[in-house]
Amino acid sequence: MRHSTPEQLRFPPIAGSTLRADFAGGALSSDFGALLLRGIDRQIGLTERLAAAVQDKRHPSYIDHPLRDLLAQRIYQIASGYADGNDANSLRHDPVFKLSVERPPLEPAQALASAPTFSRLEHSVDRKDLYRLTHALVDHFIASYPEPPAAIVLDLDHSDDPTHGQQEFAFYNHHYRSYCYLPLFIFEGTSHALVTACLRPGTRPPGSENAMILVRLLAVLRRHWPRTHILVRGDSHFATPEVFEVLAHRRGIDFIFGLAGNAVLLRQAAPIMQEARALYQQRTAHAQAHGERLPASSRVYEEFSYAAASWSQPWRVIVKAEVMAAGDNPRFVVTSLEAPTPQRVYEELYCARGNCENDIKAVKCDLQSDRTSATTFLANAMRLLLSCAAYVLHHALRTHTLAHTPLATAQPSTLILTLFKVATQVKQYKDRILLHLPTSCPVKALLGRVTALLSVVPVPALNTS
Repeated sequence: MRHSTPEQLRFPPIAGSTLRADFAGGALSSDFGALLLRGIDRQIGLTERLAAAVQDKRHPSYIDHPLRDLLAQRIYQIASGYADGNDANSLRHDPVFKLSVERPPLEPAQALASAPTFSRLEHSVDRKDLYRLTHALVDHFIASYPEPPAAIVLDLDHSDDPTHGQQEFAFYNHHYRSYCYLPLFIFEGTSHALVTACLRPGTRPPGSENAMILVRLLAVLRRHWPRTHILVRGDSHFATPEVFEVLAHRRGIDFIFGLAGNAVLLRQAAPIMQEARALYQQRTAHAQAHGERLPASSRVYEEFSYAAASWSQPWRVIVKAEVMAAGDNPRFVVTSLEAPTPQRVYEELYCARGNCENDIKAVKCDLQSDRTSATTFLANAMRLLLSCAAYVLHHALRTHTLAHTPLATAQPSTLILTLFKVATQVKQYKDRILLHLPTSCPVKALLGRVTALLSVVPVPALNTS
């Protein structure tokens, strides 16, 4: 009886005709992008690698959905714009999502996993599983290079993840003025590839914690790339004695960190600031005399050797002496690099670290890594890693398949709206499955290029080393 009166949508009349809509279209989907994600996943082997990192504790007799299928379904949904686990309750019947995990699209008995299944998965992982998953992301990053690179840049940054409720290890952080988590993200600075990430409590990270993470990460990278030069970048809270000790005694590793100003640094920078003030006054007087726009600021770069009391040795400190209409704006950077000029160290090398914030924004805002509303910390850590895996798929799709196209540098949200949300009609026959896309699809030519590349390129052997 519940199907006797179809649900209808009503619209104002058009051209003298009534307008109605219903949900009786049959096997239709609005998420063609799930098949693109499956294609890129087959090429890079991401979900296979992640599934191998998790110990499946379920009894084989009660398994309807293999672990790899569960991870693929959840990651594809996040990468398609469905961040909540509850979305699986409706998407489990979507024919294109069923195709993406290689299930018959029109058989009701082949429905995908539901939200309770994903909740059990998130709450079943332990610390060892999470460690192996973060390690698997590093392994995937290494495997994405066909040969060892000459140099890489590791951008490290923490980002606030506000919490609302009784989540474990959610603490008040005065800097962000909220209760939050403070996850760590590590990206490769030149390619924007995700190296790894981990959820952590909302407190400010101590130097020993950052040093421990770097020790483990650098050991893995060095095992595979013994001759690659590694530059580590971060803001001032990474400039601690523990981190300096880790990086100073390793060959082929340099660092650039922001450095918080103090009385000693400001005293040493005083002559440089005086020079910058004089330059600003001179440029301002010249502009006023000739009726030109006043300068926004004047900058002078200089360097000196400096060692805090807790440091084991002095390091090169770059000072940017900047004077603006609002006043002085001195900034400091500490580095182990010796060759580049002070201006190049600051403007070209250190300031490029800001691109890492755009990468974090893509993970947080576009792929909703901050949906950490589970009560347990480990379940929330799993959710973060699932969003990071969705970012890896998006990054691989852009760099491998969409290179030299207008979407080569697009954010995940742009890819989802432009390339993924395409209406698809699914027809299943005895020996084939046909997908009918809109005749007026605006990205018809681009989809032809993408699907051709995803179909022709051979699937590489999975490297689990």
